[in-house]
Amino acid sequence: MSYVVTIILTVQMISAISMIGLILIQHGKGADMGAAFGSGGSGSLFGASGSANFLSRTTAVLATVFFTATLALAYFGNLRPTSSGSVLEAASVAAPVAAPASAAAPAPAASGAAQIPAN
Repeated sequence: MSYVVTIILTVQMISAISMIGLILIQHGKGADMGAAFGSGGSGSLFGASGSANFLSRTTAVLATVFFTATLALAYFGNLRPTSSGSVLEAASVAAPVAAPASAAAPAPAASGAAQIPAN
């Protein structure tokens, strides 16, 4: 099962890095305002409005892949075997330490009247 987790983790990292790159490539809404007044070229590799649609949809697909991989990693992370070799599990399974013999409990009093102090 560890190879499945490794594959999912690889897919998650690739989608995260790709998503970061796509987000950095996209231009904000304010960039269209400058292109409207003639200060920027609105024609790009994908056309006038094709880049926004292509990059937005690709980012949405990569975000879906990223969140699906995250949920799968959370699911597989919760499926641990009962004995995972943890030091903490070994400490809780160990036998409890017995109390020393000198710290034995005192004998109970014969009656309740003997415990009441006299004034």
